[in-house]
Amino acid sequence: MSDAIDVQVVYALPQRQELIKLRLPAGATAREAVEASGLLQKHPEIDLDGANKLGVFARLVKGDAVLRDKDRVEIYRPLIADPKAVRRQRADEGKAVKKGRRKGAPAAEE
Repeated sequence: MSDAIDVQVVYALPQRQELIKLRLPAGATAREAVEASGLLQKHPEIDLDGANKLGVFARLVKGDAVLRDKDRVEIYRPLIADPKAVRRQRADEGKAVKKGRRKGAPAAEE
């Protein structure tokens, strides 16, 4: 087994993506990879103890998750809106439009 692993740390912004390639000692954690990447200094809005979550290949992990060779650590930005709440609101608005329709009137086209 090798003494070092190669990993990538990714932080996606609305307009671009930051991708940092690192060589870390075997047994390094996801949090250590993010700290070693320099992204915390470059993007002070990243809060690993609060709003931002971490993942490895689109699977949520905790900061103390041990990485393997060729892993990609992803830093997720917080959601602006809860997807379930948005869907629920859209469904409620659709029900209100259907209820307000006159009897016999054709349904509105979308």
